[in-house]
Amino acid sequence: MPNDIQIVTESDLRRVAGLNIETVDVIEKAFATLATGDVVMPPILSMDIPDANGEVDVKTAYLPGFDSFAIKVSPGFFDNPKLGLPSLNGLMILFSAKTGLVEAVFLDNGYLTDLRTAAAGAVAARHMAIEEVETAGVIGTGVQARLQMRAAHLVRPYKRLLVHGRDTAKAAACAADLGRDLDVEVEVMTSAGDVVRESQLVVTTTPSKTPLVKSAWLHPGLHITAVGSDQTGKNEIAADALASADLYVCDRVSQCEIAGELSAARAAGEMLDVQPPELGDIITGRHPGRETEEAITICDLTGTGAQDTAIANHVYRQLGSAGTIVAA
Repeated sequence: MPNDIQIVTESDLRRVAGLNIETVDVIEKAFATLATGDVVMPPILSMDIPDANGEVDVKTAYLPGFDSFAIKVSPGFFDNPKLGLPSLNGLMILFSAKTGLVEAVFLDNGYLTDLRTAAAGAVAARHMAIEEVETAGVIGTGVQARLQMRAAHLVRPYKRLLVHGRDTAKAAACAADLGRDLDVEVEVMTSAGDVVRESQLVVTTTPSKTPLVKSAWLHPGLHITAVGSDQTGKNEIAADALASADLYVCDRVSQCEIAGELSAARAAGEMLDVQPPELGDIITGRHPGRETEEAITICDLTGTGAQDTAIANHVYRQLGSAGTIVAA
């Protein structure tokens, strides 16, 4: 008997899946499930292709209670813009958790990854930032910078936003987009330090390999979500800044030890004897999380296969007859 497979394009997915509280809740459930210890999530398969200034990541996870599991392939080829092509693309394949048969192929060009990453930032803000955020800041000016600040606004509706990037024109464009979308006061900052010092919630969204956030800038009541360090060698937060936080949380400790801010900190001789909690521990109450309004907190998001399986299941339920059905 042939197996029907649903082939879905990015445009189909954009019609049924967006950045909203429902998506944030789906990703929060994934982190909570990850904290149970019953999730099967192998290490990330990561491959560098230096001759093309490229990299490819493969992520997956089986979550008990979910009907399906996803395998995601994410290439990033960073010279592509010179060829008139996007740097990032990719796809997800959804398999039945009961039979292993392919149910759907999402030709999403990274859209679902963008969604689940932004939603994860909102989950971190919901559980770790102070309740009343007046000013938020973002370091970075790309797609994820825009999505992260939209997501943060869903759970911590700040009134003022500070934007910093290496390219002032791109920072101005990012600020204009977010000011219009969120109806907040927006300011472009020439200094990353000023962004951190003046904000209660900061998100870093860059591919930097040298620290952007210094310990001298940290202040009581600050929460930072670091999104950019998803591969070995990337580093946005100075090692002593990570060590001086009152609470440092990983999305997955085993990943952050290899590819996140924790890896860079330990390489610099900090955090050597620290076993951080994971975001799922905060969500489920296994760890108390932020204990005072004055605490300084940092969440390190490297991106997990559990998030990919969660967003893929969520979208699959919304699709209906969208896309093309083929018989395998």
